[in-house]
Amino acid sequence: MKNIDRREFLKSSGMAVAGSMILPTFIQSCQSASASAEVQAYLDHFGVDITLLQKVITKSLSKGGDYADLFFEHKLSNSLSLEDGKVNRAHSNVDFGVGIRVLKGDQTGFAYSETVTPEALIKAANTAANIATGNVKVSPQEIKEAIPSNYYKIDRSWEETTVEEKIPFIQNLNDQVFAKDTRVSKVNAYLSDQSAYVLFYSSEGILTYDYRPMVSLGAFCVMEKDGKIENAYSSRSFRKGFEFLNDELVSLLATEVVDRTSLLFEATKPKAGEMPVVMGAGGSGILLHEAIGHTFEADFNRKGTSIFADKMGKKVAENFVNIVDDGTLPENRGSLNTDDEGNATEKTYLVKDGVLNSYLHDRISSKHYQVNPTGNGRRESFRHMPLPRMRATYMEVGPHSKDDIITNVKQGIYVDNFSNGEVKIGAGDFTFFVKAGYLIENGKLTRPIKDINIIGNGPQALADITMCATDYKIDNGTWTCGKSGQSVPVTCGLPTVLVKKLTVGGVS
Repeated sequence: MKNIDRREFLKSSGMAVAGSMILPTFIQSCQSASASAEVQAYLDHFGVDITLLQKVITKSLSKGGDYADLFFEHKLSNSLSLEDGKVNRAHSNVDFGVGIRVLKGDQTGFAYSETVTPEALIKAANTAANIATGNVKVSPQEIKEAIPSNYYKIDRSWEETTVEEKIPFIQNLNDQVFAKDTRVSKVNAYLSDQSAYVLFYSSEGILTYDYRPMVSLGAFCVMEKDGKIENAYSSRSFRKGFEFLNDELVSLLATEVVDRTSLLFEATKPKAGEMPVVMGAGGSGILLHEAIGHTFEADFNRKGTSIFADKMGKKVAENFVNIVDDGTLPENRGSLNTDDEGNATEKTYLVKDGVLNSYLHDRISSKHYQVNPTGNGRRESFRHMPLPRMRATYMEVGPHSKDDIITNVKQGIYVDNFSNGEVKIGAGDFTFFVKAGYLIENGKLTRPIKDINIIGNGPQALADITMCATDYKIDNGTWTCGKSGQSVPVTCGLPTVLVKKLTVGGVS
Protein backbone atom coordinates (compact mmCIF):
# COMPACT_ATOMS: atom_id res chain seq x y z
CA MET A 1 0.00 0.00 0.00
CA LYS A 2 1.29 3.46 -0.82
CA ASN A 3 0.75 6.76 0.96
CA ILE A 4 -1.82 8.56 -1.20
CA ASP A 5 -1.98 12.32 -1.20
CA ARG A 6 -5.53 13.35 -0.27
CA ARG A 7 -6.09 15.61 -3.30
CA GLU A 8 -4.91 12.82 -5.61
CA PHE A 9 -7.07 10.37 -3.63
CA LEU A 10 -10.23 12.43 -4.09
CA LYS A 11 -9.64 13.17 -7.75
CA SER A 12 -8.93 9.54 -8.58
CA SER A 13 -12.16 8.52 -6.86
CA GLY A 14 -14.32 10.88 -8.90
CA MET A 15 -15.63 12.54 -5.75
CA ALA A 16 -17.14 16.03 -5.81
CA VAL A 17 -14.24 18.34 -5.04
CA ALA A 18 -14.10 22.09 -4.50
CA GLY A 19 -10.69 23.19 -3.29
CA SER A 20 -10.26 19.54 -2.21
CA MET A 21 -13.41 19.75 -0.05
CA ILE A 22 -15.95 16.91 -0.03
CA LEU A 23 -19.46 18.22 -0.48
CA PRO A 24 -21.95 15.40 0.15
CA THR A 25 -24.87 15.17 2.58
CA PHE A 26 -25.89 12.16 4.65
CA ILE A 27 -27.99 9.89 2.42
CA GLN A 28 -28.49 6.17 1.99
CA SER A 29 -28.78 4.30 -1.29
CA CYS A 30 -29.07 0.56 -1.81
CA GLN A 31 -26.18 -1.14 -3.59
CA SER A 32 -25.45 -4.76 -4.37
CA ALA A 33 -21.91 -5.86 -5.18
CA SER A 34 -20.85 -2.46 -6.51
CA ALA A 35 -20.06 0.83 -4.82
CA SER A 36 -20.26 4.52 -5.65
CA ALA A 37 -17.10 6.39 -6.59
CA GLU A 38 -16.85 7.88 -3.09
CA VAL A 39 -16.95 4.53 -1.30
CA GLN A 40 -14.90 2.79 -3.98
CA ALA A 41 -12.04 5.20 -3.33
CA TYR A 42 -11.94 4.11 0.31
CA LEU A 43 -12.25 0.43 -0.59
CA ASP A 44 -9.27 0.86 -2.92
CA HIS A 45 -7.39 2.80 -0.24
CA PHE A 46 -7.60 -0.17 2.12
CA GLY A 47 -7.16 -2.79 -0.61
CA VAL A 48 -10.49 -4.53 0.00
CA ASP A 49 -13.72 -5.03 -1.93
CA ILE A 50 -17.37 -5.54 -1.04
CA THR A 51 -17.24 -9.27 -1.61
CA LEU A 52 -14.43 -9.61 0.92
CA LEU A 53 -16.19 -7.38 3.45
CA GLN A 54 -19.32 -9.53 3.23
CA LYS A 55 -17.26 -12.69 3.61
CA VAL A 56 -15.59 -11.32 6.75
CA ILE A 57 -18.92 -10.23 8.25
CA THR A 58 -20.38 -13.67 7.54
CA LYS A 59 -17.45 -15.30 9.36
CA SER A 60 -17.91 -12.86 12.27
CA LEU A 61 -21.53 -13.99 12.67
CA SER A 62 -20.82 -17.68 12.13
CA LYS A 63 -21.05 -18.65 15.80
CA GLY A 64 -24.36 -16.96 16.54
CA GLY A 65 -23.57 -13.27 16.92
CA ASP A 66 -26.41 -10.75 16.61
CA TYR A 67 -24.38 -8.05 14.88
CA ALA A 68 -20.87 -7.40 13.56
CA ASP A 69 -18.91 -4.46 12.16
CA LEU A 70 -15.55 -3.65 10.61
CA PHE A 71 -13.65 -0.44 11.34
CA PHE A 72 -10.72 0.24 9.00
CA GLU A 73 -8.35 3.09 9.85
CA HIS A 74 -5.26 4.62 8.26
CA LYS A 75 -3.78 7.43 10.34
CA LEU A 76 -0.80 9.63 9.47
CA SER A 77 0.58 11.75 12.33
CA ASN A 78 3.36 14.35 12.47
CA SER A 79 4.73 16.56 15.22
CA LEU A 80 7.37 19.24 15.70
CA SER A 81 8.69 20.45 19.05
CA LEU A 82 10.72 23.52 19.88
CA GLU A 83 12.91 24.03 22.95
CA ASP A 84 15.75 26.42 23.70
CA GLY A 85 14.93 28.48 20.63
CA LYS A 86 15.23 25.67 18.12
CA VAL A 87 12.98 23.06 16.56
CA ASN A 88 14.89 20.06 17.85
CA ARG A 89 12.41 17.19 17.67
CA ALA A 90 10.29 15.82 14.85
CA HIS A 91 8.19 12.70 14.77
CA SER A 92 6.04 10.95 12.20
CA ASN A 93 3.91 7.84 12.53
CA VAL A 94 1.72 5.76 10.26
CA ASP A 95 -0.94 3.55 11.84
CA PHE A 96 -3.00 1.12 9.80
CA GLY A 97 -5.40 -1.70 10.55
CA VAL A 98 -8.91 -2.94 11.18
CA GLY A 99 -10.98 -3.65 14.27
CA ILE A 100 -13.68 -6.35 14.10
CA ARG A 101 -16.51 -6.34 16.63
CA VAL A 102 -19.23 -8.92 17.27
CA LEU A 103 -22.18 -8.31 19.59
CA LYS A 104 -24.27 -10.94 21.33
CA GLY A 105 -26.83 -9.15 23.48
CA ASP A 106 -24.79 -6.63 25.43
CA GLN A 107 -21.63 -8.75 25.27
CA THR A 108 -18.81 -7.82 22.90
CA GLY A 109 -16.24 -9.90 21.08
CA PHE A 110 -13.40 -7.90 19.56
CA ALA A 111 -10.21 -8.47 17.61
CA TYR A 112 -7.97 -6.30 15.48
CA SER A 113 -5.37 -6.78 12.80
CA GLU A 114 -2.59 -4.53 11.55
CA THR A 115 -2.82 -6.12 8.12
CA VAL A 116 -5.90 -6.40 5.94
CA THR A 117 -5.16 -9.44 3.83
CA PRO A 118 -8.11 -11.81 3.42
CA GLU A 119 -6.37 -14.35 5.65
CA ALA A 120 -5.77 -11.80 8.44
CA LEU A 121 -9.33 -10.49 8.27
CA ILE A 122 -10.88 -13.96 8.45
CA LYS A 123 -8.63 -14.89 11.38
CA ALA A 124 -9.59 -11.76 13.34
CA ALA A 125 -13.27 -12.29 12.49
CA ASN A 126 -13.13 -15.84 13.80
CA THR A 127 -11.57 -14.59 17.06
CA ALA A 128 -14.23 -11.91 17.56
CA ALA A 129 -16.97 -14.42 16.75
CA ASN A 130 -16.11 -16.50 19.81
CA ILE A 131 -18.20 -14.21 22.04
CA ALA A 132 -21.28 -15.99 20.70
CA THR A 133 -22.45 -19.59 20.84
CA GLY A 134 -25.73 -20.62 19.28
CA ASN A 135 -27.47 -22.13 16.32
CA VAL A 136 -29.28 -19.01 15.11
CA LYS A 137 -27.30 -17.45 12.30
CA VAL A 138 -27.73 -13.82 11.19
CA SER A 139 -26.97 -13.02 7.56
CA PRO A 140 -25.46 -9.71 6.38
CA GLN A 141 -28.06 -7.30 5.02
CA GLU A 142 -28.11 -5.56 1.66
CA ILE A 143 -25.56 -2.77 1.40
CA LYS A 144 -26.75 0.74 2.19
CA GLU A 145 -24.16 3.40 1.47
CA ALA A 146 -24.14 6.20 4.03
CA ILE A 147 -22.51 9.30 2.57
CA PRO A 148 -21.73 11.57 5.52
CA SER A 149 -22.04 15.30 5.86
CA ASN A 150 -18.77 17.19 5.98
CA TYR A 151 -18.22 19.37 9.05
CA TYR A 152 -14.50 19.90 8.46
CA LYS A 153 -13.81 21.20 4.99
CA ILE A 154 -10.14 21.91 4.30
CA ASP A 155 -8.26 23.84 1.64
CA ARG A 156 -4.92 22.06 1.87
CA SER A 157 -4.29 18.69 3.48
CA TRP A 158 -1.39 17.91 5.79
CA GLU A 159 -0.21 15.24 3.34
CA GLU A 160 0.48 18.07 0.89
CA THR A 161 2.70 20.05 3.28
CA THR A 162 6.35 19.76 4.23
CA VAL A 163 8.27 20.16 7.46
CA GLU A 164 10.02 23.19 5.98
CA GLU A 165 6.65 24.94 5.55
CA LYS A 166 5.63 24.29 9.15
CA ILE A 167 8.81 25.30 10.98
CA PRO A 168 8.48 29.10 10.49
CA PHE A 169 5.18 29.17 12.43
CA ILE A 170 6.47 27.35 15.48
CA GLN A 171 9.70 29.39 15.39
CA ASN A 172 7.71 32.62 15.12
CA LEU A 173 5.58 31.59 18.10
CA ASN A 174 8.70 31.13 20.18
CA ASP A 175 10.18 34.46 19.07
CA GLN A 176 6.98 36.41 19.75
CA VAL A 177 6.63 35.00 23.28
CA PHE A 178 10.18 36.08 24.13
CA ALA A 179 9.64 39.48 22.55
CA LYS A 180 6.54 40.24 24.62
CA ASP A 181 8.11 40.18 28.08
CA THR A 182 11.70 40.34 29.34
CA ARG A 183 10.82 37.97 32.19
CA VAL A 184 10.33 35.06 29.78
CA SER A 185 13.09 32.52 30.44
CA LYS A 186 11.94 29.48 28.53
CA VAL A 187 9.47 28.53 25.82
CA ASN A 188 8.39 25.09 24.69
CA ALA A 189 6.24 25.11 21.57
CA TYR A 190 4.78 22.34 19.50
CA LEU A 191 2.82 21.70 16.33
CA SER A 192 1.07 18.43 15.57
CA ASP A 193 -1.05 17.42 12.60
CA GLN A 194 -2.94 14.30 11.68
CA SER A 195 -4.90 12.84 8.79
CA ALA A 196 -7.06 9.76 9.28
CA TYR A 197 -8.95 7.72 6.69
CA VAL A 198 -11.80 5.59 8.05
CA LEU A 199 -13.95 2.94 6.34
CA PHE A 200 -16.85 1.29 8.18
CA TYR A 201 -19.04 -1.67 7.29
CA SER A 202 -21.63 -3.50 9.39
CA SER A 203 -23.79 -6.60 9.18
CA GLU A 204 -26.77 -4.25 8.79
CA GLY A 205 -25.30 -3.24 5.45
CA ILE A 206 -24.13 0.24 6.46
CA LEU A 207 -21.07 1.16 4.39
CA THR A 208 -19.59 4.58 5.09
CA TYR A 209 -16.33 6.48 5.39
CA ASP A 210 -14.69 9.58 6.84
CA TYR A 211 -11.58 11.68 6.35
CA ARG A 212 -10.52 13.28 9.66
CA PRO A 213 -7.92 16.05 9.78
CA MET A 214 -6.59 17.44 13.07
CA VAL A 215 -4.06 20.11 13.98
CA SER A 216 -2.83 21.55 17.28
CA LEU A 217 -0.48 24.45 18.00
CA GLY A 218 0.55 25.40 21.51
CA ALA A 219 3.15 27.09 23.68
CA PHE A 220 4.31 26.59 27.26
CA CYS A 221 5.89 29.68 28.81
CA VAL A 222 8.16 30.01 31.86
CA MET A 223 8.85 33.40 33.46
CA GLU A 224 11.17 34.45 36.27
CA LYS A 225 10.82 37.50 38.51
CA ASP A 226 12.81 38.19 41.68
CA GLY A 227 13.63 34.51 42.12
CA LYS A 228 10.01 33.47 41.60
CA ILE A 229 9.09 31.18 38.70
CA GLU A 230 5.67 30.87 37.06
CA ASN A 231 4.42 29.04 34.00
CA ALA A 232 1.31 28.80 31.85
CA TYR A 233 0.13 27.21 28.63
CA SER A 234 -1.98 28.21 25.63
CA SER A 235 -3.11 26.23 22.59
CA ARG A 236 -5.61 25.90 19.77
CA SER A 237 -6.79 22.74 18.03
CA PHE A 238 -9.18 22.24 15.11
CA ARG A 239 -10.09 19.82 12.37
CA LYS A 240 -8.41 21.98 9.75
CA GLY A 241 -5.72 21.77 7.11
CA PHE A 242 -2.60 23.88 6.53
CA GLU A 243 -4.76 27.03 6.32
CA PHE A 244 -4.99 26.78 10.13
CA LEU A 245 -1.48 28.22 10.40
CA ASN A 246 -1.29 32.01 10.05
CA ASP A 247 0.38 35.01 11.67
CA GLU A 248 -2.81 36.09 13.46
CA LEU A 249 -3.07 32.76 15.28
CA VAL A 250 0.60 32.85 16.28
CA SER A 251 0.22 36.37 17.68
CA LEU A 252 -2.93 35.40 19.59
CA LEU A 253 -1.28 32.41 21.26
CA ALA A 254 1.87 34.38 22.13
CA THR A 255 -0.14 37.16 23.76
CA GLU A 256 -2.40 34.74 25.61
CA VAL A 257 0.37 32.60 27.09
CA VAL A 258 2.39 35.64 28.23
CA ASP A 259 -0.66 37.29 29.81
CA ARG A 260 -1.61 34.07 31.61
CA THR A 261 1.89 33.59 32.99
CA SER A 262 2.34 37.23 33.98
CA LEU A 263 -0.91 37.24 35.98
CA LEU A 264 0.37 34.49 38.26
CA PHE A 265 3.11 36.68 39.80
CA GLU A 266 0.40 38.78 41.44
CA ALA A 267 -1.87 35.86 42.34
CA THR A 268 -2.38 34.26 45.75
CA LYS A 269 -4.44 31.41 47.10
CA PRO A 270 -7.85 32.37 48.48
CA LYS A 271 -9.19 31.32 51.82
CA ALA A 272 -10.56 27.79 51.73
CA GLY A 273 -14.21 27.00 52.27
CA GLU A 274 -17.64 26.85 50.72
CA MET A 275 -18.54 29.85 48.60
CA PRO A 276 -20.24 31.04 45.40
CA VAL A 277 -18.18 30.32 42.28
CA VAL A 278 -18.56 32.21 39.01
CA MET A 279 -17.41 30.01 36.13
CA GLY A 280 -16.07 32.19 33.30
CA ALA A 281 -17.08 31.67 29.68
CA GLY A 282 -15.09 29.10 27.67
CA GLY A 283 -12.75 26.69 29.45
CA SER A 284 -15.01 26.47 32.49
CA GLY A 285 -16.98 24.07 30.31
CA ILE A 286 -14.81 21.42 31.95
CA LEU A 287 -17.51 21.61 34.65
CA LEU A 288 -19.99 20.19 32.13
CA HIS A 289 -17.55 17.64 30.77
CA GLU A 290 -16.29 16.15 34.01
CA ALA A 291 -19.00 16.81 36.56
CA ILE A 292 -22.00 16.28 34.33
CA GLY A 293 -21.11 14.97 30.85
CA HIS A 294 -19.58 11.66 31.95
CA THR A 295 -22.59 10.90 34.12
CA PHE A 296 -24.79 11.35 31.03
CA GLU A 297 -22.89 8.69 29.04
CA ALA A 298 -25.39 5.90 28.54
CA ASP A 299 -23.16 2.94 29.47
CA PHE A 300 -22.89 4.25 33.04
CA ASN A 301 -26.67 4.74 33.17
CA ARG A 302 -27.44 1.39 31.55
CA LYS A 303 -25.37 -0.31 34.25
CA GLY A 304 -26.97 1.80 36.98
CA THR A 305 -23.67 3.33 38.12
CA SER A 306 -24.50 6.94 37.19
CA ILE A 307 -26.35 9.10 39.66
CA PHE A 308 -28.58 10.20 36.72
CA ALA A 309 -29.68 6.62 35.92
CA ASP A 310 -33.23 7.20 37.24
CA LYS A 311 -33.64 10.86 36.31
CA MET A 312 -34.60 10.77 32.62
CA GLY A 313 -37.43 13.23 32.01
CA LYS A 314 -37.00 14.78 35.44
CA LYS A 315 -36.05 18.35 36.32
CA VAL A 316 -32.33 18.58 37.12
CA ALA A 317 -31.61 22.32 36.72
CA GLU A 318 -33.19 25.75 36.38
CA ASN A 319 -35.45 26.34 33.37
CA PHE A 320 -32.82 28.43 31.55
CA VAL A 321 -30.25 25.60 31.56
CA ASN A 322 -29.76 23.86 28.19
CA ILE A 323 -26.78 21.51 27.89
CA VAL A 324 -25.71 20.16 24.51
CA ASP A 325 -23.27 17.58 23.21
CA ASP A 326 -22.63 18.43 19.58
CA GLY A 327 -20.74 16.57 16.86
CA THR A 328 -21.63 19.02 14.10
CA LEU A 329 -19.73 22.22 14.95
CA PRO A 330 -17.74 23.23 11.84
CA GLU A 331 -14.03 22.37 12.12
CA ASN A 332 -14.35 21.70 15.85
CA ARG A 333 -11.84 19.35 17.50
CA GLY A 334 -14.67 17.22 18.90
CA SER A 335 -16.79 17.05 15.74
CA LEU A 336 -17.23 13.96 13.57
CA ASN A 337 -18.86 13.46 10.19
CA THR A 338 -19.79 9.96 11.30
CA ASP A 339 -19.12 8.28 14.61
CA ASP A 340 -17.05 5.10 14.92
CA GLU A 341 -20.16 2.93 14.58
CA GLY A 342 -21.18 4.41 11.23
CA ASN A 343 -23.87 6.71 12.64
CA ALA A 344 -24.35 10.31 11.54
CA THR A 345 -23.49 12.72 14.33
CA GLU A 346 -25.96 15.28 15.63
CA LYS A 347 -26.62 18.03 18.12
CA THR A 348 -27.94 16.24 21.21
CA TYR A 349 -29.72 18.08 24.01
CA LEU A 350 -28.74 16.38 27.26
CA VAL A 351 -30.67 18.92 29.34
CA LYS A 352 -33.52 20.87 27.74
CA ASP A 353 -35.16 23.70 29.68
CA GLY A 354 -33.78 22.22 32.91
CA VAL A 355 -35.08 18.69 32.24
CA LEU A 356 -32.87 15.64 31.56
CA ASN A 357 -33.60 14.99 27.90
CA SER A 358 -31.13 12.39 26.60
CA TYR A 359 -28.11 10.26 27.41
CA LEU A 360 -25.14 9.91 25.07
CA HIS A 361 -25.64 6.63 23.23
CA ASP A 362 -23.63 4.07 21.36
CA ARG A 363 -25.19 1.09 19.60
CA ILE A 364 -25.48 -1.11 22.69
CA SER A 365 -27.10 1.52 24.90
CA SER A 366 -29.47 2.82 22.21
CA LYS A 367 -30.77 -0.71 21.70
CA HIS A 368 -31.12 -1.13 25.47
CA TYR A 369 -33.12 2.09 25.81
CA GLN A 370 -34.93 1.56 22.48
CA VAL A 371 -33.89 4.96 21.11
CA ASN A 372 -31.88 6.06 18.10
CA PRO A 373 -28.07 6.31 18.44
CA THR A 374 -26.89 9.87 19.07
CA GLY A 375 -23.60 9.53 17.16
CA ASN A 376 -21.49 9.18 20.31
CA GLY A 377 -19.94 5.76 19.66
CA ARG A 378 -16.24 6.63 19.68
CA ARG A 379 -12.93 4.78 19.91
CA GLU A 380 -9.29 5.83 20.18
CA SER A 381 -8.26 3.73 17.19
CA PHE A 382 -9.03 0.52 15.30
CA ARG A 383 -7.42 -1.30 18.25
CA HIS A 384 -10.26 -0.28 20.58
CA MET A 385 -13.98 -0.98 20.95
CA PRO A 386 -16.38 1.98 20.67
CA LEU A 387 -17.91 3.47 23.82
CA PRO A 388 -20.36 6.31 24.48
CA ARG A 389 -18.10 9.37 24.49
CA MET A 390 -18.57 13.13 24.44
CA ARG A 391 -17.76 15.36 21.46
CA ALA A 392 -18.21 19.14 22.01
CA THR A 393 -20.12 19.63 25.27
CA TYR A 394 -21.44 23.06 26.14
CA MET A 395 -24.24 25.06 27.74
CA GLU A 396 -26.32 27.43 25.64
CA VAL A 397 -26.84 31.08 26.55
CA GLY A 398 -28.98 32.17 29.48
CA PRO A 399 -30.97 35.31 30.34
CA HIS A 400 -28.38 37.17 32.42
CA SER A 401 -25.29 39.30 31.78
CA LYS A 402 -21.78 38.61 33.01
CA ASP A 403 -21.71 41.91 34.91
CA ASP A 404 -25.00 41.13 36.66
CA ILE A 405 -23.68 37.72 37.72
CA ILE A 406 -20.50 39.14 39.26
CA THR A 407 -22.41 41.99 40.91
CA ASN A 408 -24.68 39.41 42.52
CA VAL A 409 -21.77 37.82 44.47
CA LYS A 410 -20.69 39.46 47.71
CA GLN A 411 -17.80 37.11 48.52
CA GLY A 412 -16.62 34.36 46.18
CA ILE A 413 -14.29 33.56 43.31
CA TYR A 414 -14.27 33.88 39.51
CA VAL A 415 -12.43 31.12 37.60
CA ASP A 416 -11.81 30.63 33.89
CA ASN A 417 -8.44 28.86 33.49
CA PHE A 418 -8.50 25.14 34.24
CA SER A 419 -5.88 22.48 33.60
CA ASN A 420 -7.66 19.21 34.45
CA GLY A 421 -10.39 17.50 36.42
CA GLU A 422 -11.86 14.16 37.37
CA VAL A 423 -15.17 12.71 38.56
CA LYS A 424 -16.41 9.66 40.44
CA ILE A 425 -19.25 8.49 38.22
CA GLY A 426 -21.28 6.73 40.90
CA ALA A 427 -21.56 9.55 43.40
CA GLY A 428 -20.98 12.34 40.89
CA ASP A 429 -18.28 13.92 43.07
CA PHE A 430 -15.70 15.97 41.14
CA THR A 431 -12.45 17.84 41.59
CA PHE A 432 -11.04 20.51 39.26
CA PHE A 433 -7.64 22.16 39.34
CA VAL A 434 -7.89 25.88 38.66
CA LYS A 435 -4.78 27.52 37.26
CA ALA A 436 -5.96 31.11 37.71
CA GLY A 437 -8.92 33.34 38.49
CA TYR A 438 -9.97 36.28 40.69
CA LEU A 439 -11.52 36.98 44.03
CA ILE A 440 -14.96 38.53 43.97
CA GLU A 441 -15.45 41.05 46.76
CA ASN A 442 -18.62 43.09 47.10
CA GLY A 443 -19.64 42.36 43.52
CA LYS A 444 -16.30 43.23 41.89
CA LEU A 445 -13.31 41.27 40.57
CA THR A 446 -10.34 42.16 42.77
CA ARG A 447 -7.16 40.17 43.46
CA PRO A 448 -5.96 37.37 41.14
CA ILE A 449 -5.84 33.83 42.58
CA LYS A 450 -4.08 30.67 41.43
CA ASP A 451 -3.48 26.94 41.96
CA ILE A 452 -6.67 25.96 43.75
CA ASN A 453 -8.97 22.97 43.71
CA ILE A 454 -12.72 23.20 43.33
CA ILE A 455 -14.65 20.29 44.80
CA GLY A 456 -18.32 19.49 44.44
CA ASN A 457 -21.02 17.09 43.32
CA GLY A 458 -22.17 17.12 39.70
CA PRO A 459 -25.95 16.84 40.12
CA GLN A 460 -25.86 19.32 42.99
CA ALA A 461 -23.68 21.78 41.08
CA LEU A 462 -26.06 21.53 38.11
CA ALA A 463 -29.03 22.25 40.37
CA ASP A 464 -27.09 25.12 41.98
CA ILE A 465 -26.52 27.06 38.72
CA THR A 466 -28.65 30.10 39.58
CA MET A 467 -27.58 32.49 36.80
CA CYS A 468 -26.37 32.02 33.21
CA ALA A 469 -25.06 34.75 30.90
CA THR A 470 -25.33 35.48 27.18
CA ASP A 471 -21.56 35.23 26.51
CA TYR A 472 -21.32 31.54 25.49
CA LYS A 473 -17.87 30.54 24.19
CA ILE A 474 -16.22 27.29 23.10
CA ASP A 475 -12.70 26.69 24.38
CA ASN A 476 -10.74 25.48 21.35
CA GLY A 477 -7.73 24.19 23.27
CA THR A 478 -6.23 20.71 23.10
CA TRP A 479 -8.80 19.01 25.34
CA THR A 480 -8.50 15.22 25.41
CA CYS A 481 -10.85 12.90 27.28
CA GLY A 482 -9.76 9.64 28.89
CA LYS A 483 -12.15 6.76 29.60
CA SER A 484 -11.55 3.02 30.01
CA GLY A 485 -7.95 3.41 28.84
CA GLN A 486 -8.93 5.24 25.65
CA SER A 487 -8.30 8.90 24.75
CA VAL A 488 -10.29 10.92 22.22
CA PRO A 489 -10.25 14.61 21.24
CA VAL A 490 -13.08 16.73 22.67
CA THR A 491 -13.99 20.35 23.34
CA CYS A 492 -16.08 22.13 25.93
CA GLY A 493 -17.77 25.48 26.35
CA LEU A 494 -19.86 27.57 28.69
CA PRO A 495 -21.36 31.01 29.14
CA THR A 496 -20.51 32.72 32.42
CA VAL A 497 -22.56 30.96 35.11
CA LEU A 498 -23.00 31.30 38.85
CA VAL A 499 -22.88 28.16 40.98
CA LYS A 500 -24.21 29.28 44.33
CA LYS A 501 -22.02 26.97 46.42
CA LEU A 502 -18.86 24.90 45.83
CA THR A 503 -15.94 23.90 48.05
CA VAL A 504 -12.75 25.83 47.28
CA GLY A 505 -9.46 24.36 48.41
CA GLY A 506 -7.16 27.26 49.29
CA VAL A 507 -5.50 28.61 52.42
CA SER A 508 -6.97 27.34 55.69
